[in-house]
Amino acid sequence: MEPVYTPVIGLARALFAAQGLRFRVTGSEHIPHEDGAVVVMNHLSYLDFTYAGLAARPSGRVIRFMCKDTIFDHPVAGPLMRGMKHIPVDRENGSASFRAALRALKDGELVGVFPEATISRSFELKEFKSGAVRMAQGARVPMIPVVLWGSQRVWTKGHPKRLGRTHTPISIDVGAPMDVPRGADVTQVVADLHARMTTMLQAAQDAYPTVPFEDRAFMPARLGGTAPTLEEATALDLEETRLRRQRRLAQDAAGTDPDEVAGQP
Repeated sequence: MEPVYTPVIGLARALFAAQGLRFRVTGSEHIPHEDGAVVVMNHLSYLDFTYAGLAARPSGRVIRFMCKDTIFDHPVAGPLMRGMKHIPVDRENGSASFRAALRALKDGELVGVFPEATISRSFELKEFKSGAVRMAQGARVPMIPVVLWGSQRVWTKGHPKRLGRTHTPISIDVGAPMDVPRGADVTQVVADLHARMTTMLQAAQDAYPTVPFEDRAFMPARLGGTAPTLEEATALDLEETRLRRQRRLAQDAAGTDPDEVAGQP
């Protein structure tokens, strides 16, 4: 039992029950009962890390997630994140978080990584960063692919929260471990991982209950939904990144909060 993580899990499960969320977890036997592994997940919603952790429960494990460092500055979430030993990530300089993840893996922890780095607005897999593969290779541990589907209907980027009693079905599918040999070509392994998780994601979509017409905004264009295509979503992400860097430069120049510079509340 962990003094912070265990009660947080209990609270989260109570909230899931209050929302009537219906989880389907497959492949949880692939989560090792001991030793380190990189748990690699797709990213559809702001709450994916709370759902993905359910895959590790049958093995009695918890996942140390790599999360945006600004969350750790929050007066409430910050102490909880540190208490659960999650790993802060500075998107502009990730070397420190990479080293922290390697230490955790070598200590036998499960480290959770979202290789897309940000939520996919298209609900398709975005391009993967290579960090998860390099971590697994450096720590000599396997990668475990995990695909979520349905979580975007609860709270995702560009849409209002839907935290009431929605009875939303959410699937969590765990794939077989992937080893990363010491001398393996990282680029090729990233491509293989992306291909495997694409197959898993499409299988999860095929198995998912029929989505109501009013929820078509949460379905990819490929499946007849009204979400932006992967190309359109990529353009939106690039523009968001440009604006974020612009605000940061303005902050550095003015010594003020970037949101204030941008005129945001």
